[in-house]
Amino acid sequence: MLKWAIIFAIVSVIAGVLGFTGISAGTASVAKLLFFLFVAITVILIVVALTGVGAVA
Repeated sequence: MLKWAIIFAIVSVIAGVLGFTGISAGTASVAKLLFFLFVAITVILIVVALTGVGAVA
C-alpha cells in the first residue's frame, strides 16, 4: 500500500510539472488517502502485536 502511495505521489508531481493540475490534484488526494490508510493499519497491527490479542496460550 505504501508502494502505491509513493507511485501516486510521483505521478502527481510529474503531472503538476507538465501542467495537468486536475490530474495532479486527484492523484495527490489518492496518495494522501493511501498513505494515511497505511499508517492507520500499521498502528493497529503494532497495538495488536504488543497486546498479544489472538496469541495461542
